[in-house]
Amino acid sequence: MPRSFSLHLFFGRESDIMFFIERTRCAGFWNGTARGGKTTKTEAHMKYLVIGAGGTGGSIGAYMTEAGKDVTLIARGEHLKKMQEQGLKMETTRKGNYTVNPVKATDMANYDEKPDIIFVCVKGYSLEETIPFIRRVAKETTIVIPILNIYGTGGRMQEKLPELLVTDGCIYIAAEIKEPGTIWQNGDIFRVVYGVRKKEELRPALFGVAKDLKESGIDGVLSENIRRDALQKFAYVSPMAACGLYYHVSAGDVQITGEPRDTFVKLMREVDALAVAMGVPFLADIVTTNLQILDALNPTASTSMQRDIYAGKASEIDGLIYEVVRMGEKYGVPTPTYRMIADKAREDGLR
Repeated sequence: MPRSFSLHLFFGRESDIMFFIERTRCAGFWNGTARGGKTTKTEAHMKYLVIGAGGTGGSIGAYMTEAGKDVTLIARGEHLKKMQEQGLKMETTRKGNYTVNPVKATDMANYDEKPDIIFVCVKGYSLEETIPFIRRVAKETTIVIPILNIYGTGGRMQEKLPELLVTDGCIYIAAEIKEPGTIWQNGDIFRVVYGVRKKEELRPALFGVAKDLKESGIDGVLSENIRRDALQKFAYVSPMAACGLYYHVSAGDVQITGEPRDTFVKLMREVDALAVAMGVPFLADIVTTNLQILDALNPTASTSMQRDIYAGKASEIDGLIYEVVRMGEKYGVPTPTYRMIADKAREDGLR
């Protein structure tokens, strides 16, 4: 089995990842400061809750805890037990190996605080179980920031949590649980991009989040167009997952000229057409950019969705493949390549 990589990013050369990020940066990002360059008023000493302590949530929790922020991680099983007993071990190419101890970690049943900010860092198939928990622990001013692979997660969560503000978000990081209590982070990129879908929903606390992230060594970016920025991230992870699954291949087979690479390009063009139809056209040539990223990968890299499916586990196939077909139907955009892959996956009994 090829080594899997987190769909939150991928294992490639740092220069190529930076090229992608800078090419896709919107001109109007907020970075914890107002447009005039003055720091906006933010809430001091905010209380953070991170639901999910895998590669994404665990890394956020470790960096913010180390920086002195008030953060609690929600986890379960042996991973939670190890963190409670020994702290959270981080093995990184960015900062070396170290342990954050103590780290506040508990499960949903035993969390009894009222957070200001909730980062949701679970897989798409686990999202539903977070809703009643969020309702229980949130206060009126709590802001929920989902950071998932699945496009449109924030909007769907907002419908179920109408009393709260739920943003959208995405993350650039290569990280995974190496073993219970230990996170492996590969590369220097660690960027969290988030934002409101309606500008009237913007709150001072969101600037505070960017500030706290930056003070923790994380590039926190408050986006002016989160629909575009999240879709642009999705335009890589979804085609790569779909292509890898359909052909049962790793990155190396898509890096060379042939049918898998051609299919990868067709998938990206279908997402590109969706972006135009949705009124959020990409600011970069997504095909050229993503092929450069792909070609910088370790040839053995494969997606976490593939790994989950091959292991017989629940996967994010609905949000990464079937959802694109549904989006095409909604916006009147043909998605024949996605439909071909979706039909084959359903024939194989994948749900």
